[in-house]
Amino acid sequence: MPQGIHDVELNLPIGAVWQFVSIVENWVPLVPGYISHEVINERRVAWTFTGDIGIMKKTISLQVDITEWTPPTEVKFTLTGISGNFTGHGYFKAKALGEARTKMTGCLDITAHGVKGPMINSILKSNLPKTTRELVEAIAKRLHSVTR
Repeated sequence: MPQGIHDVELNLPIGAVWQFVSIVENWVPLVPGYISHEVINERRVAWTFTGDIGIMKKTISLQVDITEWTPPTEVKFTLTGISGNFTGHGYFKAKALGEARTKMTGCLDITAHGVKGPMINSILKSNLPKTTRELVEAIAKRLHSVTR
């Protein structure tokens, strides 16, 4: 299963991190290649972005379903392909390192299925860690800009 995990340390209290990542609409637009999203309800969002599949770019639509909210430390979600045969999951975890310092960890795990699945998964294995890092870093940057 292709997976990416990335940590950042933020000079922010855990409550500020939670307030941001607990609202899916805050971080979905920060995904690299973001095109659009549609809120279905408070726990479901349809999300469209461009992904690199080898030498070509592909438009991918996924459904993001929040499966668990554990304030102020964790948001878990599943990913289901709308425009392709993909499944996956992810999370954001926060750990207080003090009153005004928090470690945030983001994880994305996506698997392609079907005839092209093995080829796409080999590409995802190399691209997903970078995508996860870019997403977590973009969230950190946005968090610092909206809380100052």
